[in-house]
Amino acid sequence: MREIFGPPLRAAALIAFLTGLVMLLLNPPSFAGVGDLLALLAGIVAIVLITAWVTVALLRGEMPEPEFRRLEERSEALARQPPPDREPTEFDELVIEALDDLPEQFRQVLERTPVVVSSQGHEFRAYGHYIGGTIARDVYPDRIVIYQDTLERDFGHDPDLLRAQVERTVRHEVAHHLGWDERGVRDLGL
Repeated sequence: MREIFGPPLRAAALIAFLTGLVMLLLNPPSFAGVGDLLALLAGIVAIVLITAWVTVALLRGEMPEPEFRRLEERSEALARQPPPDREPTEFDELVIEALDDLPEQFRQVLERTPVVVSSQGHEFRAYGHYIGGTIARDVYPDRIVIYQDTLERDFGHDPDLLRAQVERTVRHEVAHHLGWDERGVRDLGL
């Protein structure tokens, strides 16, 4: 019972307090009309309770923490598995070359960071993503994703241009891994 009514009541109490405080500051009540004041308070309480209940009902659709953790662990287990028994594609070779061309210090940093080629760039409108913490704040599992579909769509007409953009994208995402934010990465020319 507490799990059902607890969150809406806590939200209602907070909203009621804030609403009452704002109303008190904007329009201090007069004690001449206690009946009007009680009617106003009852209306406010009703609105706050309904709003809190709707808010909590809408938020209930989020993924529960245990399910999220299970999904995350499954993803990490799949990432640790050896790659499929297939030859690397031409695009995979471009990514491998871009990684091999990095300075030695950066390659060492990436020894435990998977670099994944994906075809879901159109969903994110991106050429690549860095997912995880940074070297300084290593709180999330790290991963670099290079999106083949968007890179080939925009630069596939010219092999040299595609190679250059794959290298730039890899360096861009490695810079994020090293701690630079988007503006800092752009200031580096990436």
